[in-house]
Amino acid sequence: MELNIDKNDFITVLQRIQGIVEKRNTMPILANVLMEAGGNSVNILATDLEIFIKDTCAASVKKNGSITVNARKLFEIIRQLPESSINIKAGEGDRISIKSGTARFNIVGLSSKEFPAFPIIDEGKLSKIEPEDLKDMVDKTAFAVSTDETRYNINGFFLERGDSTIRMVTTDGHRLAMIEKETANIPAENGGVILPRKGVTEIRRLLEEEGAFFFGITKKSATMKKDNTVINIRLIEGEFPDYKQVVPKDNDRRAVLEKNNLLDSLKRVSILSSEKVKGVKFAFSDGKLVLSSSSPDIGDATEELPAEYNGGDMEIAFNARYFIEALEAIGDEKVAIELKDPLSPGLLKPAGAGAYTYIVMPMRL
Repeated sequence: MELNIDKNDFITVLQRIQGIVEKRNTMPILANVLMEAGGNSVNILATDLEIFIKDTCAASVKKNGSITVNARKLFEIIRQLPESSINIKAGEGDRISIKSGTARFNIVGLSSKEFPAFPIIDEGKLSKIEPEDLKDMVDKTAFAVSTDETRYNINGFFLERGDSTIRMVTTDGHRLAMIEKETANIPAENGGVILPRKGVTEIRRLLEEEGAFFFGITKKSATMKKDNTVINIRLIEGEFPDYKQVVPKDNDRRAVLEKNNLLDSLKRVSILSSEKVKGVKFAFSDGKLVLSSSSPDIGDATEELPAEYNGGDMEIAFNARYFIEALEAIGDEKVAIELKDPLSPGLLKPAGAGAYTYIVMPMRL
């Protein structure tokens, strides 16, 4: 294999795959990127066996062939090369030489025969989507995804089709975030699928770019395509919890507040909350909300906020970080907090007719 390639084009692709390449080296080949040269281009592939990515760069190919090389080292080398024109040549013993200007590098690679096969994708079954819809759904739920690897069935984003909506749900067992889109043309299954956290992160990163996006879901994987970039992620097997049973049905105490006022106050008051639990007390009474926190070793804090509330005096405690992350995801100027009693889950959502719902379990302080 031998080719000449433009530095900037190559860097763009190599940078995109860095988050996907397996860093734990359970299999040495997974730390490598596969380059397949042919025609007027070179295909770049990387995988951690959960996510597969394939991209294409224009190149002047002198000799067809393929080779794999350490993805991180290749990226670092290409980024530091002195000139825009780069010559790459694979030689005997799976070695690769890189030349640019007066710089020369020789790297030991691995045979392309060891690299996992890229999934077969029927691109004709991918649907064109509005990237803003999918970005909004991910941004409003990503913070509530579980990071507990022992609970694999909640380590991702549950995506399902309703009667006339697309719904995305995430939970970590202490809180739940849910958003619905009525007009979204995002493909989904009636029974729902679970998209892994890492895979969705890579798709979300790709959505920042401009262009036409195509998306599809099969029984085992989801695929995103944009120009020459294809990302395929394996779905999480298992049953997502019955989240509909968690959504409060009879929270009849409702407080409406200015979102930014509540967010800023929570950030201030939580400074003196316990580092371990980040608990803040919410004390509701007619026309106001009083936030308070205390730590025996540090001190205490209190702040009063105006609120549209007349549901009777009530005190309840929540993890401040859980509330802060949800408030930061809400774009509306006003939010509503709906409660039942101090021991039941609280519900946070836009005060208007928003399709975003956030549920958080109370704490004992």
